[in-house]
Amino acid sequence: MNSSNDFQGKAVIISAPSGAGKTTLVNKLLKAKLPLLFSISACSRAPREGEEDKKDYYFLSVEEFKEKIKVQDFIEWEEVYQGNFYGTLKKEIERIWKEKKHVVFDVDVIGGISLKEYFKENSISIFIKPPSMEVLSKRLKKRKTDNRESIKNRLEKSFEEMKSIDKFDKIIVNDELNISTKNIIETVEEFLK
Repeated sequence: MNSSNDFQGKAVIISAPSGAGKTTLVNKLLKAKLPLLFSISACSRAPREGEEDKKDYYFLSVEEFKEKIKVQDFIEWEEVYQGNFYGTLKKEIERIWKEKKHVVFDVDVIGGISLKEYFKENSISIFIKPPSMEVLSKRLKKRKTDNRESIKNRLEKSFEEMKSIDKFDKIIVNDELNISTKNIIETVEEFLK
């Protein structure tokens, strides 16, 4: 995928287990005055309180999502949880590169690995690592967006996702937010040079 002009957009892929703080770090990165735009993912789940269609996600029904899979509208997609699909639309990357910006992805670990395979050396993949599984568990409970069963499922998935950490170009331990923010901004600045 290449835009018609001479601008060669790059991809910044940020992944983490649920609750590791990747969305917070992505938001800090996007405020850092770098030529970056956020890739809005598509998903088949209902919006959470405060989320907006075409801003936080492209909210699709399961049927709409499956239709887009069929016509190959996605760079990557997966069924993260039963009946719960997430994916990256090709048109979203084209939109960002047309604006002469580099694309930032906030995706789960499997999505991050898929995107790295797709964009290859034109991308950097960053794994946001929680300081410990205990801290991760506390963060998930503090969010109050999931019930006990959902938190248990997320922790089990996180444990599995941690096994893929060596597939990423850079690992940032998100213990102290200010330090993590500085690390991610410096890493991306260096990559974009």
